[in-house]
Amino acid sequence: MTELLDSAIRTELREICPFLDDPASCLAYARDLWPLGHITAGQGKVEALGKRPWGVSCPRNEEEVCRVVKVAAKAKIPIIPFGEGSGVCGGTVAHRGGITIDLKQLRRIERIDRESLTITVGAGINGQLLEEALEREYLTLGHSPSSILCSTVGGWLAARSAGQFSTLYGKIEDMVISMRVVLPDGQLVETITAPKSATGPDWNQLFVGCEGTLGIITAATLRVHTLPPARDFLSFSVPDVKTGLAVIRETLQRGYRPAAVRLYDPLDTILVGEGKDHKPIPADSPVGPEGPLKYFTFQSLSELLKKKLPKAADTFGKKTALSVPALTNKIADRLPSTCLLILTFEGQAGMVEVMGKETRKLALAMDGVKDKGSRPAEVWWRNRHAVSFKQSDVFKMGAFSDTMEVATTWDRINELYHYVRSALGEHALVLAHFSHAYHEGCSIYFSVAARCSSPEEAEKKYKAVWEAGMKATVEKGAAVSHHHGIGLLKAKALKESQGPLHGVYQKVKDALDPDNIMNPGKMGLS
Repeated sequence: MTELLDSAIRTELREICPFLDDPASCLAYARDLWPLGHITAGQGKVEALGKRPWGVSCPRNEEEVCRVVKVAAKAKIPIIPFGEGSGVCGGTVAHRGGITIDLKQLRRIERIDRESLTITVGAGINGQLLEEALEREYLTLGHSPSSILCSTVGGWLAARSAGQFSTLYGKIEDMVISMRVVLPDGQLVETITAPKSATGPDWNQLFVGCEGTLGIITAATLRVHTLPPARDFLSFSVPDVKTGLAVIRETLQRGYRPAAVRLYDPLDTILVGEGKDHKPIPADSPVGPEGPLKYFTFQSLSELLKKKLPKAADTFGKKTALSVPALTNKIADRLPSTCLLILTFEGQAGMVEVMGKETRKLALAMDGVKDKGSRPAEVWWRNRHAVSFKQSDVFKMGAFSDTMEVATTWDRINELYHYVRSALGEHALVLAHFSHAYHEGCSIYFSVAARCSSPEEAEKKYKAVWEAGMKATVEKGAAVSHHHGIGLLKAKALKESQGPLHGVYQKVKDALDPDNIMNPGKMGLS
């Protein structure tokens, strides 16, 4: 790969900071955790989604980031910012080659302001290490994505991340007060540090979510909170998705603010609730009810469907549920099931007690809702950062799994759920839960999986899944991503959903980055 970089440029880059251009390093930075990358790699097609980077710069401070960018800008070499590579949309793929800039050494905690309750940190700091440092000061960011163990602040900001407690604390764009960014010409800029302002465009929001296409985020000042002294856990059985959504909406619109909300759809609820029939899950297990794809074997899913509907046994024969997803989804629709709803409140003891009491009263006043106690919510909370340990097994058996998170307002959320689920269901097994709920609406987190006879078929089916899901989401006028970002995966859908406004984004890109060196090909930008 190094032959694509002039020897003089390689020498210049090495003089600035550590520079890796050996084949192993370039291969290691060639992709993120985008499942399509796993599928194509299984076919031996390492560069199917884009090229390997020509080299990897590892700056140790902002000055070195600026110097690397200036070298790249002068030679018109593409540059790709890289945190910890946990993205799932191809956001760090070197689409046109170039230099990857690994930002993990920018991990210093610069300042904790206890009076203003803010923290200023380097963009490369690991999320879990940041939270542990805050907890030693009896503080919390309130941001807890499932990827917290393997993601960075810069990655969160670049992709508009959401933590599991976003209903209370907001998404990452709600937490940022100011930031420092290296522009495409190598200039370092800093936004004003103020709680609110009326000074024209919000420059923070220009760079948050740009996925490195407009600049490289190197540091940020974020809002923090004192550690909550009290928590309350509520769990309910609700008769259907519509009723569960009504409980969530009423809770929020009456002013009660849970930290986390999760409503599992019927199939997801069956697998979460009945996993003990096949594979007991201890309360202190490192894997909790994060969704069945995390711990439930697909063969046992087939067995469960047969158990619930014995007449389906002949239809299934020896085929697994993932081999015939359309049929599996139809049979799942006939399974008698309720939905599991869990809510977590945290904060000052008196407020938590009142909100929990009033929410419980509100929920139980609705037809068919039953109190399930605190345990389901407590188990979820203890295991909220559990990693998807079974992912590798899924791909080894010739299947794939992925998640699709979309969002819309309350008046359209139930319709969107059924419409997108139907579109996905022709190609893959579909489960869903609702989380990241707000006053105006909610996110739907679809889990999809399918088993294929070959990697080539898996690639074809994977693309069909996403084409169908994104098309349905755009047709309903919903957000094509709530917190995973865009990258390469959703670029087409983003352009379709934004319409003429995407052209405005392109003009901003052209003005800031006329040579298109900043993470080219992402976000649907040319």
